[in-house]
Order: sequence, then C-alpha cells, then structure tokens
Amino acid sequence: MKRQRRTFIAQCGALALGAASPGLSFAQAGYPDKTVRLIIPYPAGGATDNLGRLAAQAMQQALGQPFIADNRGGGGTTIGTRAVATAPPDGYTLGMVDSTFAINPGLLGSRLPYDTVKDFAPVCLIATAQFVLVTHPSVPVTDLAAFVAKAKAAPNTLSYGSAGVGSGPHLAGEQLAQQAGVQVTHVPYRGGGTVITDLLGGQVQFAFATVPTLVEHIKAGKLRALAVTGAHRAPQLPEVRTFVEAGLPGVDTMPFFGLVAPKGVPAAVVDKTSHALMASIRTGEMQTRLKALGFEPVGSTPAEFAARLQEEIAKWTEVIRKGKIQPE
Repeated sequence: MKRQRRTFIAQCGALALGAASPGLSFAQAGYPDKTVRLIIPYPAGGATDNLGRLAAQAMQQALGQPFIADNRGGGGTTIGTRAVATAPPDGYTLGMVDSTFAINPGLLGSRLPYDTVKDFAPVCLIATAQFVLVTHPSVPVTDLAAFVAKAKAAPNTLSYGSAGVGSGPHLAGEQLAQQAGVQVTHVPYRGGGTVITDLLGGQVQFAFATVPTLVEHIKAGKLRALAVTGAHRAPQLPEVRTFVEAGLPGVDTMPFFGLVAPKGVPAAVVDKTSHALMASIRTGEMQTRLKALGFEPVGSTPAEFAARLQEEIAKWTEVIRKGKIQPE
C-alpha cells in the first residue's frame, strides 16, 4: 500500500509539473510541428532582411518545418517588433532584430510600444558587421588623426549623412564626435542610398557605413577610408587601420543582427532554435554565406545575446543622452 501510494503521489506530481511547465510537454511534442513565422521589421531587401531569410533557411533545414519570412516594415522597426512582442509565446512567431532594437530604448523612451528587455527572449546573435569611416577625396586628410585635427580647427564645417536620426550611422558619427571632442554637422536622409549618392557627389564630406556597402567605391578611389570599427582590420580592406590602432578605441559601433522570441516562450524551444542556428552559423553553410556577404558570423547562446543587448542598450542610451538627440 505504501509503495502504491508513493507511486500515485509521484504520478500526480509529474502531471502537476507538466501543467505548470508547458515547456516540458511542448518540447516532448517535437517542436516545431508546423510553420514558423519570422517577422522582419523592414521591407524586403537590405541587410536585416537578407540575414533573416538566411536564418529562416538554416532553421528550416535543421528543424524540418517551414520558416516563413514576414516583412513588417515601418515605425522605425517598431511595428514589426511590436508584432513579435504581442504574439503568442509558443515559438511559432520569432523576430529578427538589429542595432535599432538596442538604440530605440534611449531614443524613444516611453514612446516605445514595448519593453525591449522585459517583452522578449533573446535567442541568438547571428552576426555583426564592421563600419568604415570614409571621406570624400576633396577633404584634405589621409588618416584619422588629420581628420580629427581638421574638425577641431573648423568646428561644424565637416558634415556627414545618415539614413535618419537615431540610425546606426548617425550614432556612429555622434560617437566619433564625443570620443574625439569635435563638432560636426549631421545631415539626416530618408535612406542610406541617397547618403552614398550625395557623399560621392561631395554634398556631404564623410559618412559611416558597413564595409561591403562602400568597399568598391573605396577601391575605385571615389572615397577615402580612414578607419574601421571592430577588434581587427576588415578582410576586404586590410590596409585600413582600426579605430583602436588609430587611437580612438571608444568608437566601437558594430551593427548586429539577431533573433528574438516573445517573452514566455518555453526555454526548451528557445534552446532548440538557438542550437539549430548556432550549428549552422559556426560550422555550416550559413557561415560561408555570411562571410561572403561581408558579415562576421557569431552564433551566440541566448545568454550571450542577452548580455550583448544589455551592453548595447546602455551604450547607446548614454550616447543619445550626451548628444541630446531627439527623434524626428
């Protein structure tokens, strides 16, 4: 009788644990067993969309179910990202995020329609990219020290373009100004393509952009590269020094791209998705494709991505505060 009673109690406890921990039964059911939607908070095209589609393909191959890209552009990424935050936490809606995800808390504050920390479960940091600082050839400088000296000698005479207030290139320019102690003029545009056109035409004197975006213009002599962000030189531009080598280590803007889920998704689902992506990014075909596009593959754990997000949010909140930057 005692043995039967202990068995009965154990069975009841197991049932209660399963009810209280849906992730356990969910994982045992074999996630995923139907189509998973990956929300990309941009229109089709562009770096985040391209990486999102690569991630969807990798997860589909690894997990055996369709992963469908769902583009939800607008609102400075907040429309698509909010759709992720408010989706059922069952693992069948995931979201791509990039550096804007970490910039928006400091830029928008209480106007942000979700809590970047509390409403999401980080899944995997997929990749990062290096920014390169370039000038138009009409600017009479050949290295970062000369650029800083010229900017100090003539405050606000050097202008730079970006895809808009609060964009990564805008804040990279602001970070440069703060670290170097110079005053430069920011010119916001409605898209990155127009920035490059005006930079090539000399309407603005310098800009930040990812290395793949500008490498051909640099090699053709249409733009002059002064420094790249990151811990090492860019493979495409081995002759260009890093900001660390050039004496401004505080200029460390590195666009990032990652995957998140709604808060409350079972940990077993987050781990399974993360492991599938990590394997492809670290050793699989996705690593080769990312490198070919000019990105630096990462493939982090959820905890590593969560820590990176905390660092990025704190950094950009401080840059925005010191620069007194207000959203458009």
